[in-house]
Amino acid sequence: MNCSSLPDNQTADFIERFFPFTYNQILENDSGCYDFVNHEYVIWHRSLAEALPLSVQQYGYDSIPNLYTILDTSSLDSAGISRTAEQPFLGNKGRGTLIGIVDTGIDYTNPLLRDPDGSTRIAAIWDQTVPGTGLSTPDPIDALHYGSVYQRSHINEALRSEDPHSIVPTSDPLRHGTQMALVAAGSEDADAFFSGAAPESELVVVRLKPARTYLRDFFLIREDAIAFQEDDIMLGIKFLLYIARQEKKPLVILLGLGTNTGSHSGTSPLGLYLNSLSRASGQILVAAGGNETGRGHHFRSVFPASTSYEDVELRVGPGERGFTLELWARESELYSVGFLSPSGDETGRIRLSGDEERRIPFLLEGTTIHLNYTSSELATGSELILMRFDAPAAGIWKIRVYHTLSIQGEYHMWLPVHGFISDETFFLRPDPDTTITDPGNTAAIITTAAYSHQTGGIYLHSSRGFTRTRTIKPDLAAPGVRLPLPDYQEVTGTSFAAAMTAGAAAILLSWSAYTPSAPRINTSIAKAFLIRGADRRNSIEYPSREWGYGTLNLYNSFLSMRS
Repeated sequence: MNCSSLPDNQTADFIERFFPFTYNQILENDSGCYDFVNHEYVIWHRSLAEALPLSVQQYGYDSIPNLYTILDTSSLDSAGISRTAEQPFLGNKGRGTLIGIVDTGIDYTNPLLRDPDGSTRIAAIWDQTVPGTGLSTPDPIDALHYGSVYQRSHINEALRSEDPHSIVPTSDPLRHGTQMALVAAGSEDADAFFSGAAPESELVVVRLKPARTYLRDFFLIREDAIAFQEDDIMLGIKFLLYIARQEKKPLVILLGLGTNTGSHSGTSPLGLYLNSLSRASGQILVAAGGNETGRGHHFRSVFPASTSYEDVELRVGPGERGFTLELWARESELYSVGFLSPSGDETGRIRLSGDEERRIPFLLEGTTIHLNYTSSELATGSELILMRFDAPAAGIWKIRVYHTLSIQGEYHMWLPVHGFISDETFFLRPDPDTTITDPGNTAAIITTAAYSHQTGGIYLHSSRGFTRTRTIKPDLAAPGVRLPLPDYQEVTGTSFAAAMTAGAAAILLSWSAYTPSAPRINTSIAKAFLIRGADRRNSIEYPSREWGYGTLNLYNSFLSMRS
């Protein structure tokens, strides 16, 4: 089936794993259209009418794309980038590298994203929101079947015209992608006392399309929430890699998006995809850690097997459309749940067989809870209990958690990420740790916390580690509080700390790629160099849940290589 025959508002997307020996079967399949991510994942686009109703039982937890949102609300000196630029053999400023951003788009007309002659520093843009034919390539693995692609020549033609957007009709209404691009790679502006971290690097950008309505309804997020689909992010990364191959340049991939949906151990399809990319030389992957500390969205418990159950109290704010709540247990544990509503309506212990779904109505509240048990989730082997609260009544809800099989007695619960629910919905006894958002929990990538280079303190909402499986995250902290940008307000959040780190990574990549005696660098090696050079305080025990292994200092990282 041709993808153009499936209108956006009548299409459902699914993430599927496949094997090389089924490749030809996929090409011959006429039941829908598809976009390959790589030789392991394919995105199926199916008729929405055929796909609904959406259920974990029918499609599997990982096949339904998770929803991600943006992570936000004289830093170069603090990060050791200015001092690096002063050294004759290190001051490449990212020359000859690409920084790839998958986010809200980019304002390609911004003068700080151009060379001195006015030409663009953007190699290519894929705007998923502009109807088009995508990207046609000889190899179906590289092809894309939706959106519009604009190469450097198109952008330069637009910049020479009186009406650029009549030629290249892409923009960044939310400005988040543009702001990250400026922090990571904005040109030097002496009059404004501004420079991006790697002002001589180039950019390749993906503007993500908004999440489809059927997925927003499934996850019951706020109607005004900024949300993007996991499958679109994965295909966006594929586009970055394709352009880097075409340009024959090393690539830093920068992700300033996050979600609380998932295992918090880096095992989502996006996380596994990023892990597979981290081993390649000439690529560095950087992600924001999230801004979830202090939101009350995480609960952790360890309770003895001698206790038959415990109550987890959840305050639901007024006017909440709904939300998902996930319980993740250790591989050795099994639990079941019951519910007590604000009016006192109690369900008792709900036992489910297999992977069935139970619909639980609360008549006095007008609330319905959709309950799923997955005894061994595919990617982790852990038990997952998925609870979807539809039209939840305001007040105190109790989730009663019962032992079924207990050895260590540990489990975690997460509410949706900030922005998907109101600030008035939270756990009454939250745990501030283990609040790194995905994909920041992915083991192999560089995950960044945010701190204030002015005060030296950690950002109030910067998410705290470690992962659910105790992998050290974040890896380090970078400036991300009140960063000044020309023509923009000051920006704060771990997205911008990640952008600062991505600029440092581009300088590291440039040195590695264009210095004959330099070692070849991939994400793992870059992470090691940056960790070894990080600044550390005597008063903090490292690795730290807030700071990782310390604060970014690129100059020290180069010194650590020498020693």
